[in-house]
Amino acid sequence: MPTEPLVKRAVVFIDGQNLYHSVRESFGYTYPNYDVVALSRSMCQTKDWELVQVRFYTGVPDKSDDPFWNYFWMAKLRVMSWQKIHIYSRPLRYRNRIVKLPDGTEHTFLAGEEKGIDVRIAIDIIRMAHRKEYDVALIFSQDQDLSEVAAELRTIAAEQGRWIKATCAFPLSPTTRNRRGIDKTDWIPIDRATYDACIDRRDYRFKDSHKSGENP
Repeated sequence: MPTEPLVKRAVVFIDGQNLYHSVRESFGYTYPNYDVVALSRSMCQTKDWELVQVRFYTGVPDKSDDPFWNYFWMAKLRVMSWQKIHIYSRPLRYRNRIVKLPDGTEHTFLAGEEKGIDVRIAIDIIRMAHRKEYDVALIFSQDQDLSEVAAELRTIAAEQGRWIKATCAFPLSPTTRNRRGIDKTDWIPIDRATYDACIDRRDYRFKDSHKSGENP
C-alpha cells in the first residue's frame, strides 16, 4: 500500500462552463462571478493540501456571434492570465436547437456548444499524473465522462507505487438538482457561504453591449 504523503500537492482543474451552470442552479448567480484562485485556495485549505497550480478550461463565443459574452470572457481570461492560471479556451460551435413550447408549437434557436473541453481536461489530468506533478487532482466539474479518468489515476498510482487521489468539488444547496459528483472520485460540496467568500468583485460585463442569451 503506497504511503500517503505528509504534504499533498494539489492541482486544480476547472471546467468553467460546468461550474457556472452548477452555480447558477445552486446559488442563483446569472453570470460566472467566481474568483478561480480564491475558490481553489479555499477548497485546498479545508483539506490541508498545498495548491501548486490552477488550470481553467472554457469555450468562448466568437465576437461576431455573441459580442457580450466574447467581451466578458476575453476580459476575465486576461485577468486570470495575470494571476498565472493555466488557461485553455476554444471557440464555441453553434447549431440549431428545437424545443417544444407548452402550446405545442416549436421554437428554434441557435445554441453554442463546447467541443473538446472535457477531452483536454482528461488529457492534462493523466499527463500530469504520469509526470508526478501532483498528489491530488481537484476537479471542478460534474461531468461523468471524467469518471474514467479517475479510474485511470488508480492504475497510474499502482504503476508508480505512489498515493494519488482524485476529488471533485461542486456547488450544493437545497435547489441543486444534480447532487452527484464525478463517479470514482471523492466529493467535496461547496456551500453558499464558501462560494460567496470567493466571488470575483470585478465585473467584466460590457454595459453597452447587448446580452444575446443565458449561456456564457
